[in-house]
Amino acid sequence: MVSLGPDRIRGLESLLQAGRETALLRFSLGSEELKRAGWSAAAVHLRRATVLDPRFSAAWKLLGQALEQAGEWVDAQGAWRQGVTVATARGDEQAAREMRVFLNRLNRKLPDGD
Repeated sequence: MVSLGPDRIRGLESLLQAGRETALLRFSLGSEELKRAGWSAAAVHLRRATVLDPRFSAAWKLLGQALEQAGEWVDAQGAWRQGVTVATARGDEQAAREMRVFLNRLNRKLPDGD
């Protein structure tokens, strides 16, 4: 991922502060924070994106990634499980497959295999 830098984040945040909150805006902010390794900030934005649009499968995918990187493995599993459900319901099989792969990898890393 290539980050467009702090100016991009500032621009997106100014839209948010102006009251233009949308799932896409939150997704964009979360994506930019992921690029900067701002796992917790990314998770905040991506969680909000999934609240604003629960059918936004790409937001579920990135939310799981942010949570995994932040060490919140149980929450990452939950995000990806929900994302698989959403993606499957929408016919977005590629996203569903990707999230299943992420889930399987994470499950192998966890001590109890869950």
